Amino acid sequence: MSEKPKLQVALDFVNLHRALKVAEEAVKGGVDWIEVGTPLIKSEGLNAVREIKKIFPNHTVLADMKTVDTGSIEVEMAAKAGADIVIILGVSDDSTVKEAVEAGRRYGAKIMVDLLGVEDPYSRSIELEKLGVDYICVHVGIDQQMRGVDPLKLLKQVVEAVRIPVAVAGGINSETAAEAVKAGAAIVIVGGAITKAENAEEAAKTIKKAMETKAPIKTALYKKYGEGELYKVFMEVSTPNISDAMHRKGEMVGIKPITNGVKAVGKALTVRTYPGDWAKPVESVDLAEPGTVIVVDAGGGSKAIWGELATWSCVQKGVSGVVIDGAVRDVDVIRDLKFPVFARTINPTAGDPKGFGEINVEIVCGGVRVRPGDWIVADDNGVVVIPRENAVEIANRAKDVFEKEQRIRAEIKRGSTLSKVLKLKKWEKIVG
Repeated sequence: MSEKPKLQVALDFVNLHRALKVAEEAVKGGVDWIEVGTPLIKSEGLNAVREIKKIFPNHTVLADMKTVDTGSIEVEMAAKAGADIVIILGVSDDSTVKEAVEAGRRYGAKIMVDLLGVEDPYSRSIELEKLGVDYICVHVGIDQQMRGVDPLKLLKQVVEAVRIPVAVAGGINSETAAEAVKAGAAIVIVGGAITKAENAEEAAKTIKKAMETKAPIKTALYKKYGEGELYKVFMEVSTPNISDAMHRKGEMVGIKPITNGVKAVGKALTVRTYPGDWAKPVESVDLAEPGTVIVVDAGGGSKAIWGELATWSCVQKGVSGVVIDGAVRDVDVIRDLKFPVFARTINPTAGDPKGFGEINVEIVCGGVRVRPGDWIVADDNGVVVIPRENAVEIANRAKDVFEKEQRIRAEIKRGSTLSKVLKLKKWEKIVG
C-alpha cells in the first residue's frame, strides 16, 4: 500500500454543535478524514457539510448521503456544499451509480460506495469498480453490530476483489483498527470509539497509533459482545441503561430492593406459588445453579414467603439474587448479608409450606412475563427482564447507551447543561 491508511471519523450526531466539538478534538488527535454522518445531514441539512468544510478546509470531508436514487442530483448538492467525497449505497441501481460517478467528475467530488445491505459484497464490489467508483466501503451497520456481525470477515474478501481503495466501518475501536489495516483497509472509519469518548482527542490518538503500529491496543469500551460475555456486560450497565436499550420496556412495577447498593444478574429460575405458601420458593434453591436469579410470583399474598434461612441457603448455593412479587421478612439479616433480594413488600408474618405451585414455568412478576432462562438484572433502580433470545442485542445496545452518556456527562461537566447539550427545545415534538 503506497499511502498510509487514513483514519476517518463518522460524526453520526443529530446536533451540529456536538459534532463540531468532537471533530475539533478528533482532528487534534490525528484524524485524517471527517465524515458528516447521515443523521447529521438529515437533521441539519447540507449546512453541516458547509460548516465542517469551512472550519476544516485542509481535511477531506465526506457527506454520507446514503443515496439510493437521483445520484446526479444528490452528488451535485453535496459537492457544492463542500464534500470532497460523497457516499452512496451499493444496493442502488447501476444507473444511479453511473449518474453519481458522472456528477462527481463534473463537480470535483469522488464517490465512495457503501456495501451496507448488499447480499453479495464480493461480486458487487467488482461491478462497482467497473462502473468507475473511487472507493468501496465494507460497512456493518449499527443495528447489525448489536447482533454481533463482524465487518472484518468481509473486508479481506473485498480487498482481494478490487484494486481501488477499500474502507471499513462497523464498531471499529483501538483493538480492531490494527486488524483492519492488516486486512488491507485503506480507510478505517471510526464512529463511537471516538464520538462517545470523554476525550475524543486521546481516543483518536490511540486508534491512530494502533493503525500505524498494526498492534491492537486493549480497550474496555466501544466493543461488541457475544453470548459468553453477557454476565460481564449486564454487571457493567445499569437497569436504566437496559430500559433505554429496550425502548423503555421490561421493568417490573412495584418491586424494590430490600438491600441498597447490591446487584443481581443472572438467568431466571422461575417459581409460581400460592399466597403465603413458601414451600416451592424454598425448594427452588435446591435446583438453582450458581449465578441463577430466583424469580417468584407469590400470587398476591401479603404473608412473607421468604426470610433469613432461605437467604442463607442461597448464599451457600451461590445464587445471584431473588426477586419476589410478594412479601419477605428478616430484612435486617438479609441486609447484613448484603444479599440481593427484591420484593414488593415487607411483613414479619410468614405463611405455611403447603407445597402448592410450580417451578420453572412461565410466570408474571411485577407485571412482566418471565420465562426460565430469561436474563434478570436488578439494582437500586429496580428490576428489568431481558428476553433470552434478545439478550446479546440488548446487552450491546445497553453498553452503547452507557458509553454515549459518558460523552454527554463530559460535555455537561465542561460547563453546559443536559438541555443545552441535547438542544431539547429544538427537538420537541410539534403538536397541532
